[in-house]
Amino acid sequence: MASTKNNLEVLFEDNHLIIVNKKSGDIVQGDKTGDKPLSDVVKEFIKDKYNKPGNVFLGVVHRLDRPTTGIVVFAKTSKALERFNKMLRDKKVRKTYWAVVKNKPNKDMDTLTGFLKKNPKNNKSTSYSSEIEGSKKAILHYKLIKSLNNYHLLEVDLETGRHHQIRCQLAAIGSSIKGDLKYGFDRSNKDASIHLHARKIEFIHPVSNENINITAPTPNDVIWKACN
Repeated sequence: MASTKNNLEVLFEDNHLIIVNKKSGDIVQGDKTGDKPLSDVVKEFIKDKYNKPGNVFLGVVHRLDRPTTGIVVFAKTSKALERFNKMLRDKKVRKTYWAVVKNKPNKDMDTLTGFLKKNPKNNKSTSYSSEIEGSKKAILHYKLIKSLNNYHLLEVDLETGRHHQIRCQLAAIGSSIKGDLKYGFDRSNKDASIHLHARKIEFIHPVSNENINITAPTPNDVIWKACN
């Protein structure tokens, strides 16, 4: 059950892992902006909750783009961090995303394969139909799960984890994500978010071996409410 404290929504916690529901605007790890990262907020939460003296260990397992919302996993022990990283490399973690787009894709269900190249100058990736120098193969699967009056909800499963992969590959088929100016949507969301949400994660716990299946509630806005 999700618990909220210090403005942090915790979806799961045990001795080894803590899984939170990230808000738009949060950065997972510190960057050049100097803004307080989510990792520091989680460390403070753990320190407070357990009255821990000294530094709290917290391993960043994966990241989400700043305007994106949803599931972020942190490791509370080095053992869990090492094992979870290996699970990610071995593709033993299933992540499912929800994306709201204005332009409905031609197919209700499809696999998109492209070659993504990141441009560090503008922090943007471009999708190419064939391999070019410096590109990485990107594969995702999507299906249409709901159509609203003006928008469409897609469920996306990633086979690879590339920079801005979902944003870039959906834009490449003409279905930019709502609010995502960087990838071709015509206007931003008021809160600078984009309608991309890390909805579900499923994996075998790296220490206890139990099956973990977490779903993150969507943000509290009109479009997301209509999607549920």
